[in-house]
Amino acid sequence: MKNFLFLILVFSIPSAHAQGLKQKIENAYKTFESDPQMRYASGSLSVLNAETGDVIYSANGNTGLSSASTLKTITSASAYHILGKDFTWETTLGYSGSISANGTLNGDIIITGGGDPALGSDRYDQSRSDLILMKWVDALTRTGIKNIAGQIIADDSLFGTETMPGGWTWQDMGNYYGAGLSSLTWRENQFDMHFKPGRVGEPAELLRTDPEMSYLKIVNEVKIGAPGTGDNVYAYSAPFSTVIYLRGTYGVDLKKAISASVPDPAYDLAYRLQNKLRQSDIQVENGVITARVLAANRKPLLPQTKIISVHTSPPLHEIVYWFNQKSINLFGEHLIKTIAWKEGKDVTISKGTELVKDFWSKRIGIDPASMNIYDGSGLSPANRVSTMAMARILQSLKKEIWFDSYFNSLPQYNNMKMKSGTISDVIAYTGYHTSASGTPMVFSFMINNYNGSSSGIRQKMFRVLNTLK
Repeated sequence: MKNFLFLILVFSIPSAHAQGLKQKIENAYKTFESDPQMRYASGSLSVLNAETGDVIYSANGNTGLSSASTLKTITSASAYHILGKDFTWETTLGYSGSISANGTLNGDIIITGGGDPALGSDRYDQSRSDLILMKWVDALTRTGIKNIAGQIIADDSLFGTETMPGGWTWQDMGNYYGAGLSSLTWRENQFDMHFKPGRVGEPAELLRTDPEMSYLKIVNEVKIGAPGTGDNVYAYSAPFSTVIYLRGTYGVDLKKAISASVPDPAYDLAYRLQNKLRQSDIQVENGVITARVLAANRKPLLPQTKIISVHTSPPLHEIVYWFNQKSINLFGEHLIKTIAWKEGKDVTISKGTELVKDFWSKRIGIDPASMNIYDGSGLSPANRVSTMAMARILQSLKKEIWFDSYFNSLPQYNNMKMKSGTISDVIAYTGYHTSASGTPMVFSFMINNYNGSSSGIRQKMFRVLNTLK
């Protein structure tokens, strides 16, 4: 009898703890929900046991809400599954035509993009722009080329001319975080602008860009803002445009570069290679062009006669690390288009998102209607995802052999391993945490249309999440 009573006590302890944890979360969420900042807002929180998948607590778990960058957790998990942890992209350098005895290439230099999101990125030692350009110049020099009678062609055809999802806003797409993708993405498709401080209310002088962007016309309408107002500079440009409008204010006490997106990264890459070749006394007689422009003008792109250099990207897990750590929207769209490409479908963002929804439906039974997604990064305000769908996907990853790599890609906020998401009037968090008593949890928490300060609502969300500790 004593043993029987002991067993009842042992097995009742976890149940009692689970009930206590659920009550703590529920009480905290109800307090949060009644806060004045939530008066006109929509919120949802789902918390699952990360080992069993059992629901610990859920409020509005099946309501689709704007997810912001927490969508990146689904995109990166999909890429791990579909492409593989060690998947890589390749970029090739070659030429068409032939090289004469005097070193003249009677043809074109062709850079063929394979969709590498990290080409020229300073986040990876092997992908730095200066190293790649020098490697290519050395490769061309070793072939004996001293003069190029044709052009440098940036072959950006693999991903087509769709550079960004249709749901992105005009205010976002000209800025670094709204940079569009290309199968020849280069230096994360952004450049820096440096302003000279002046008097409040007066025009802010643009001192220089880094690197120089002389082929672009930058119309500067920025004014100096009051102390403490910070960076309110917005760049407005369309894909493939050569004109960028700068609007907004630059705080009088601000000391930082402002980053904008490059409208045509494939052209920029060819332009940089041409400049580097000139420094090595190799002239390009007919300048630079992209495969997109050739196609628009109905001109053929001749195949490469010979490939002289192949650059391999960092493996996918290293791409995902920075994708989640620094919330690089560009990387998400690369992953989505790469999924469509490798699955043999039309290489479009909409096809990529469709494949993602179909994958999770087949793998763990997620209703595709619970993931109304338009991109891979979460930047589109049109995205709608339920917290229950997101939590179930994250919970399913625990058994994968690559889970540790995926887990390590998530940033740390509020002493919890989780991805954040922020766009206009949206704040979201999703991730993993183990309570002090040892309960492993996965959670997704989204708030849309709150009022008041973002810092205020964020701290209140943290108070709710603190009940998981």
